[in-house]
Amino acid sequence: MREDDVHADDTAVREILTGLGDTWAVVGLSNNASRAAYGVAAVLQRHGKRVVPVHPKAETVHGEQGYASLADIPFPVDVVDVFVNSDLAGPVADEAVAIGAKAVWYQLGVIDEHAYQRTRDAGLLMVMDRCPAIEIPRLG
Repeated sequence: MREDDVHADDTAVREILTGLGDTWAVVGLSNNASRAAYGVAAVLQRHGKRVVPVHPKAETVHGEQGYASLADIPFPVDVVDVFVNSDLAGPVADEAVAIGAKAVWYQLGVIDEHAYQRTRDAGLLMVMDRCPAIEIPRLG
């Protein structure tokens, strides 16, 4: 990890992966096994996370009921993991704040500086442009 990367410091990464809770809403997760979200969700499950699919199709993925939006999830969510284009990611971060999530994780290539600042100002941890499937093994 780059030393100057303030959007994915090791402290925030470690806290999100180990200290915030195990319910992860994965925005953009569907049954398309060729998409990155599908594989990352499987890794999260193997590491004890409950993965909640959030996709307009509201499909059941990896054995978990899907929901069309974050607002539709009827239980608390700890982390919102975002697999959408950067231009769509800001509203997802705002929804994560609205539902009371503890953190937002933007996947590789997903960057929105304004959403990062809004989310941090709201008291949530946030990581951008990183993948938990890559970061989990680094924790040791």
